[in-house]
Amino acid sequence: MPPKRSKNTAVKLAMPASRHGTKADTTEAVDAFMATLVHACKPVIEALRRCILEVDPAIGEGIKWNAPSFRTHEYFATTHLREKEGVGVILHLGAKVRSSQVTPEIADPSGLLRWLAPDRAVVRFADEADFAGKREAFADLLRQWIDHV
Repeated sequence: MPPKRSKNTAVKLAMPASRHGTKADTTEAVDAFMATLVHACKPVIEALRRCILEVDPAIGEGIKWNAPSFRTHEYFATTHLREKEGVGVILHLGAKVRSSQVTPEIADPSGLLRWLAPDRAVVRFADEADFAGKREAFADLLRQWIDHV
């Protein structure tokens, strides 16, 4: 007689393999986080969220590192809510450092990127007006960035 499988095991076997299958890796989790967020730059964070999700239909979102974060097959952007002024977005090439990390070639004519390491950069926005003025350049950076993730 074959071993009995619990209902949970059957469900897990039927689900497609995904690294991002937790409750924190959902739009609902980000909605809940944003509903309770008290932050001076909340309107900027909401605008960033909309912008990032509009860049490519393959982009998903979740809560990673206690902040709204964005992914394709790997997380590549995390809102930096602890900036001293304004809000930032940390762009990275996944959660783990790759063994042969080379700084990706990203055209940045507006000078938005501040490189923190070969695999990480930050983009900062002081307020809503600052973000509005840089929105298109930021979206262009994101389109390039996700090609390297």
